[in-house]
Amino acid sequence: MIKNSQQGNLKKPWTWIPSLYFAQGLPYVIAMTVVVIMYKRLGISNTDITLYTSWLYLPWVIKPFWSPFVDVLKTKRWWIITMQLLIGAGLAGVGFLIPAPFFFQATLALLWLIAFSSATHDIAADGFYMLALDSSQQSFFVGIRSTFYRLAMITGQGLLIIIAGSLESLTGLEPVHFSVQSSTSPQTEIILQPDNSILSQNKEMAFVAFPSRLVLNTQNITPDSLKRIKNFALDENRKNGFIATEQTNGVQSGVKTDSWWTKFISSPLGNFIKDHFGKPNTDKIGLNGRVGNAGIVTVRLNRQPGQGETVVLNSHLSEGDKSISIISGDRLVFTSENWDKPAYQVVQLDYKLKEQVSSEFRGISGNLRLAWSITFFILAGFFLLIFIYHRFALPHPSGDHPSETHSAGDVFREFGAAFASFFQKEGAGIAIAFLLLYRLGEAMLVKMAPPFLLDARELGGLGLTTGQVGWVYGTVGVISLTIGGIIGGIAASRKGLKFWIWPMALCITLPHISYLYLSWFTPESLILVNIAVAVELFGYGFGFTAFMLYMIYFADGNHKTAHYAICTGFMALGMMLPGMVAGWLQDLLGYNHFFIWILICAIPTLALIPFLKIDKDYGIKKGDS
Repeated sequence: MIKNSQQGNLKKPWTWIPSLYFAQGLPYVIAMTVVVIMYKRLGISNTDITLYTSWLYLPWVIKPFWSPFVDVLKTKRWWIITMQLLIGAGLAGVGFLIPAPFFFQATLALLWLIAFSSATHDIAADGFYMLALDSSQQSFFVGIRSTFYRLAMITGQGLLIIIAGSLESLTGLEPVHFSVQSSTSPQTEIILQPDNSILSQNKEMAFVAFPSRLVLNTQNITPDSLKRIKNFALDENRKNGFIATEQTNGVQSGVKTDSWWTKFISSPLGNFIKDHFGKPNTDKIGLNGRVGNAGIVTVRLNRQPGQGETVVLNSHLSEGDKSISIISGDRLVFTSENWDKPAYQVVQLDYKLKEQVSSEFRGISGNLRLAWSITFFILAGFFLLIFIYHRFALPHPSGDHPSETHSAGDVFREFGAAFASFFQKEGAGIAIAFLLLYRLGEAMLVKMAPPFLLDARELGGLGLTTGQVGWVYGTVGVISLTIGGIIGGIAASRKGLKFWIWPMALCITLPHISYLYLSWFTPESLILVNIAVAVELFGYGFGFTAFMLYMIYFADGNHKTAHYAICTGFMALGMMLPGMVAGWLQDLLGYNHFFIWILICAIPTLALIPFLKIDKDYGIKKGDS
């Protein structure tokens, strides 16, 4: 009977631990990765994406400061259920606001509230885990909770992105196609305007590309000629609203009023970086001082969209020779105001091309906002179900009650003492520097990896679709991350943290070279892309083990729970601050030079390790030598 009772107690946690930690991991990956991809697809710049989404780390940075409230007010169970309901409501709000004209500011505000609720949920869930299980059960289920947290990462970065990508393809108009062919024959005159008979062929709303087959002579042209072609298309597209113009910090009258920071810090520093280390001229010039020939393809919409409706056309190379590419106008925005005006795409031949080849281009006009709205409504529905399920499935531990023996003032005084003692520990300065800098390169890489995979090849990216990114980065990558973490844990338990700190630090920094390879060679093979991303994330998973063990090691002693929470705050701050400037740096440097900078960021990580004081036996499993 005793044995059966113990087995029953062990089985009960299976009904709530997997779902609880899956629900804990999902909002984090949404705030950190999913929204980066969403904003990239909706046309937000890399600089704005990384700057503003990095602020979403803030609730995890400062969560130690409001954790006493979770102890004093209500039960952990109440906090878990309430936060899940708030997260679900916030996700539904994001889904409603994505189609709005001011969606970027509005969705960011809601995502910050979701992040705050998620960080509070983390505090309550971890406390509930310790209250609801005895010590032996906590040890048994620690791997289970980690596995389902990782599964949430896979779902968020993989399945959700695949769903959004599928919805992008299923919504919108029929794809528009045009071909470009190189020729050694004299080039004929290019007509920029299609006649009305071509536009009226389709009764349904559709895009028309003209000419549908463009022939370009392989004879090179001067850089000035190319500049005139590009400037004509760019100026016309901007004038007609097909390409959004950058907003200034000025008032609505158009007078630019730069802030002190912009005038004296960011602009001078940005100009210095761009002048000395910036991306080179993207126009490839041959030995004769000439560039590849270029031409213009006109795109028109044959019907007027509804008032306020936006139709975005994203064009890319679908098949054929890579020596022909779109260098301007790959993303065009059509509205009810500009639908009857011509939009221009500039295509160019490689300056080395001398033979006759052809390429097919495809323009997709899926309703991106609708696709991402539906995705967030699906997420909101899931959290509603999780809320209902946990309302009945979570147990009622006897120890889960608000603080009765201590007032709120006592709790804050105790927390203040614990907070002060953290900074009085021996080696606190080196430890804080290590927590902030160990993932310096990774903090910037994780923000720019999805935009790099999504950006067109003409911009230095890999030109993958949303669904492909969901598979490459979110599924294969996260599985590699998980395997790396498991192997790292096994290795650390055999030789200890002190033995593995150097190999693990090298593994979290040196595999960044895989992204440098991708940016340098831009392979089209998805197998090579998968391998490169898998190598980088395996190294991160393996190397992150040392980081987690060091936090536990440094937090050990009196107030270890509070000290560990402070460590996690510095850990989040180390991801937040570098991530805020990642997009700005990439815009200045270009992807290739940016990934070189990421490798340089390994220097601070490795330079701190000799100063760390670690017990040589820490982390070694008892009984192992």
